[in-house]
Amino acid sequence: MEQKRDYYEVLGVTKNATEQEIKAAYKKMAIKYHPDRQGDKSEAEKKEAEAKFKEAAEAYDVLHDAQKRQRYDQFGFAGVGGASGNYQNMSMDDIFSQFGDIFSDLFGGGASFGGFGGFGGFGGRGGQRKPMHKGGDLRLKVRLTLKECATGVTKKFKVKKKVTCNHCHGSGTENGSGDTVTCQTCHGSGYVLRSQRSVFGMMQTQSVCPDCQGEGQIIKNKCHQCGGSGVTTGEEVVEVKIPAGVQDGMVLTVPGKGEAAIRNGVPGDIQVFIEVEKDKDFIRQDNDLIYNLLIDIPTAALGGSVEVPTLDGKVKLKIDPGTQPGKVLRLRGKGLPSLQGYGYGTGDLIVNVSVYIPETLSRDERQALESLRLSENFRPNASAKSSFFNRFKQMFD
Repeated sequence: MEQKRDYYEVLGVTKNATEQEIKAAYKKMAIKYHPDRQGDKSEAEKKEAEAKFKEAAEAYDVLHDAQKRQRYDQFGFAGVGGASGNYQNMSMDDIFSQFGDIFSDLFGGGASFGGFGGFGGFGGRGGQRKPMHKGGDLRLKVRLTLKECATGVTKKFKVKKKVTCNHCHGSGTENGSGDTVTCQTCHGSGYVLRSQRSVFGMMQTQSVCPDCQGEGQIIKNKCHQCGGSGVTTGEEVVEVKIPAGVQDGMVLTVPGKGEAAIRNGVPGDIQVFIEVEKDKDFIRQDNDLIYNLLIDIPTAALGGSVEVPTLDGKVKLKIDPGTQPGKVLRLRGKGLPSLQGYGYGTGDLIVNVSVYIPETLSRDERQALESLRLSENFRPNASAKSSFFNRFKQMFD
């Protein structure tokens, strides 16, 4: 599988590029690689131009959206997941149908370039395009445990949303008749022009026809169940696969599982907001886990073996004789994995050692400690003081 190029590299802009610079760069590439501008080039050259056109559209789709761009800057391709779509597997018409608003914004709808066909249709077809409606996006919040973040998990949700009408199967017509008449508001164009006087003179604006929603046709015999929209309110059980390594605050996109669009348009997406529950044992720091271990004075002085929890169960940890409070032990590979392999592999379990000092003592315990106080070995020397100071200083470095 060919590796994707960095989106900034695709558009030829820096990571600090403004929204206008990104739009201008994309416009330049879209014009350059538009199929209608490839002339008498060979089939191989035309296919290469089409691939670059799709690559530029995918890059623009991510970088012009502030949220997608932020996730991409932080986590790379893994951060946007399915949010950018699989453009290379989409037809040119599908790209325009799904993201026609982008092209319309850049090129003013049916604009043409030096005699070449514009974005009214691909492959030289031109003309007025019937719009492809887009369903609404939905948002879900999912709460995960650290264990689920480590292994990944599939969650099921029963979602109330607009679904395709099961009576007309999304066509909007009764009994699938398909009978339509030309819209009298826009006269079949799908758009209406509005004139408004301004300080610069008469200004005309073009917008989608409110009566036919840009289709140019009105259904004669509308479906009695959906009223001609092709959608009704219903429920659907949606499975969301959460990959291993996700972090609190991430947003995953499940394409095509949002609300159904009118008259068999493109369904919306579901945005899944990740919320990670606090764990009773661990503190998460990126892919590392931090565990605070409290041992008794005899174990710290004599050494021994203790059990510490991990996400896979308890493991034994060796404590060396003379272990000092503040010592840090590291269990390699016992942390969390990187999201979809993006990053530096699996993190570690970092164990911070503390020593428990009892607040109350029995008479025998007090006498035992009083006798130890007289021993030179229990008095901190210069070396011990220096070692303690260095550990304390490292806590603030």
